[in-house]
Amino acid sequence: MRRLLLISVLALGAGAAHADDSLFYAGAGISRSGLNGIYDNGLAYSDVDRTSWKALVGFRPISFVGVEADYMDLGSESSTFFDGRYAHSDAKAFAAYGVGFLPVPMPYLDLFVKAGLARWTLDGNTSDAGGVPLFSFSNHGTAFAWGAGVQAHVGMFGARLEYENFNITNTNGVGILSLSAIVTFP
Repeated sequence: MRRLLLISVLALGAGAAHADDSLFYAGAGISRSGLNGIYDNGLAYSDVDRTSWKALVGFRPISFVGVEADYMDLGSESSTFFDGRYAHSDAKAFAAYGVGFLPVPMPYLDLFVKAGLARWTLDGNTSDAGGVPLFSFSNHGTAFAWGAGVQAHVGMFGARLEYENFNITNTNGVGILSLSAIVTFP
């Protein structure tokens, strides 16, 4: 029994030591964002509920702590309202996070939580039924952002499933679910 316990501890320690060897990681993936309730000056604009993309880079100096930067194209959406008015919305964000990796006794699996700041841009415009521009807006801001997820990796390749959330002014906020491919670099 002691021998099995010793072998298990050594194997897990070797896996954790191997994870420390990969300082940098980068990835890209598909994301699904939901940005609803977009209003500006009392006018409703198109909700953005689209499949889009994201890119990320990270630095993990020790196995349980890292920093990460994400670029997220939150998508764009156009719609025509009952009165013939056309509306268009477009959103993007850049986020920087501190990441905490939770200890899991499997060297190929990571659970993580992250918190930081997101810098977002939300643009919109409307036109009447004849195509004449009526109103437009361009808002940007910074908000607290958080997320959580799981990633699995074999060697230098991996996959990550995560959820991120932050508030955008004049909306109900945004929630982003993404699936990304990850590559680690020593």
